[in-house]
Amino acid sequence: MPDRFERIFAGENGLAAGSGPLYIRLRNRVERAISDGLLGDGDALPSERDIAELADVSRVTVRKAVQDLVRDGVLVQRHGSGTFVSKPVARVEQPLSRLTSFTEDMSRRGWNARSQWLQRGIFAPSPEEMVALGLAPGDEVVRIDRLRIADEMPLAIERASISTQMLPDPQKVDTSLYAALDVYGFRPVRALQRISATNLRAEDAGLLGLEAGDAGLRIERISYLESGRVVEFTRSLYRGDAYDFVAELTIGKN
Repeated sequence: MPDRFERIFAGENGLAAGSGPLYIRLRNRVERAISDGLLGDGDALPSERDIAELADVSRVTVRKAVQDLVRDGVLVQRHGSGTFVSKPVARVEQPLSRLTSFTEDMSRRGWNARSQWLQRGIFAPSPEEMVALGLAPGDEVVRIDRLRIADEMPLAIERASISTQMLPDPQKVDTSLYAALDVYGFRPVRALQRISATNLRAEDAGLLGLEAGDAGLRIERISYLESGRVVEFTRSLYRGDAYDFVAELTIGKN
């Protein structure tokens, strides 16, 4: 075992020096090791048993200290892999009052945005798509499914459905769906969004660089033209640790 772990957990007379509950002292040791550079982003910690032996405490004490640090985002536990120092995630504050594309949002922040294509083509619509887009029997939809990435960090999975009447060629979509719709004269001007919390499934979590069951935000958006006609039906999953959606509220006068 590396000497640094002995310095962290057994040095300075172990946890005997200090006051307060043992698990708090152990927690403080880990946090200090991170701030001093002994533990870096993504570093793996020893097993629960090894830490208990080094620090001369019970495994229950170790478990409580680790759970505290995981809850506060200092550590992350990966099933079957172990416990690691969390890599800090830059949070994105997304206002809910403005309808913009992911590409526009990231450009405004000075971040480099790109997409990884998951699906792009023309399909027969599902019952859900027919209802959301107001399609008739025989109509077709374009599906644009992408992993949205900013500064090489996967932030969201977007699954958009658009009538082929408004987007005849899905290959016209490059970085921005709204830019492609604008070319055809069908850029949306308003939208309704429904946001809910979710636990990510294994496949989606893997795309976002997270673990199955991690927290995510599910957003369903229906966008409209000036005429009131629906142009876009999008279901997205956002990283729960990276996005803050902000709404400005005003108080009405009596």
